[in-house]
Amino acid sequence: MPRRSFFARAVRFVFVLTTTIAVIAGAGYAVQSGATLLAARAADAPPPDPAPLIAVSVRTLTQDTGYSVPRSFVGQVEPRKTVALSFELAGRLDAVLVDEGDTVTQGQVIARQDIDLLRADRDRQQAARKAVEAQLAFALQTVERSEALRDRGFASQERLDQSMATRDELTARISEIDAALATIDIQLQKAELFAPFDGRITRRLLDGGEAVGAGQVLVEVVETGVPQIRVGLPLSIDESAMETAQISVNGRSYAATLASFRPDIDPVTRTRTALFDIAADTALALGQTARLELQTQVTEAGTWVPLRSLKEGDKGQWTLLVVDADNIVRRASVLVIHATSDEAYVQGSFPPGTRMIEEGPQRVTLGQTVQIAETF
Repeated sequence: MPRRSFFARAVRFVFVLTTTIAVIAGAGYAVQSGATLLAARAADAPPPDPAPLIAVSVRTLTQDTGYSVPRSFVGQVEPRKTVALSFELAGRLDAVLVDEGDTVTQGQVIARQDIDLLRADRDRQQAARKAVEAQLAFALQTVERSEALRDRGFASQERLDQSMATRDELTARISEIDAALATIDIQLQKAELFAPFDGRITRRLLDGGEAVGAGQVLVEVVETGVPQIRVGLPLSIDESAMETAQISVNGRSYAATLASFRPDIDPVTRTRTALFDIAADTALALGQTARLELQTQVTEAGTWVPLRSLKEGDKGQWTLLVVDADNIVRRASVLVIHATSDEAYVQGSFPPGTRMIEEGPQRVTLGQTVQIAETF
């Protein structure tokens, strides 16, 4: 019995193994036949149409000799003239005829001093002159009589000389009085303070009635004509760079003309002071902040490209996508020298006439063939 049971198990194992091998062989044949059939059908199908080339716009790069760099410097609006007015002579201030903010014209009376003492002194001098004139008239007559008596032998030469000396003394006294009257007239003129030019009053320090000393400031006047702009500039700025300067005040830009450029250096800011004239159509507030806009020219070869055409490469290097003669996309490394809000001035290894992809460089890849849609 045991020998028959072993034989039955062996027969069953051989049968299962044979059946499994037959199934696997059949499945392999079916797969091979299906693949051959699919390959034959695929070979009989027409090939698909090639994908259309991407159209890109390109710009021909041109070399420039340099670029300009905008620079801005802060200054302030100033009047051409600022004067602190005062009386030349001491006296009592009678009245101040202007107030802060008033507009004055050249020659207008600003203030007056009390002139009562000057008038009294002038009256005294005039009275003294009349008295001396009367004495002089008598002295002249005495000289005439003394000459006549001397000629006739009734008077000595000494008496004649004494009469002539008295005449000359009285004549000198009249000249002295005339000089005193002229001095009083000058003092009367200087008792009024006049505006030296057309302008406006910025400060009023006294109100009237005070005793003022010589040179004591009463009011300050500024000229209201064309203002000037004072700007401190670094030593690197050349005077020729300011020929086409623009000055911005309160958001408005004005053409500026260089009036003067001081040769010395401000010891605090270490800058040189430049004064500019501007033709403003509206009155500018004195002391208002102004901004000087300059264009500094830098001589260095390069080319301008749009910022949108730049791509960041390896190790922070910037690149451009260019198109070769076969319209295949290539990469060109560039060095950014200067950049504005929308353009960059770059240097690169590309030759003149290189075509750069300007619009949509992110839509293409290196080695891709493209279609040129537009050339600038």
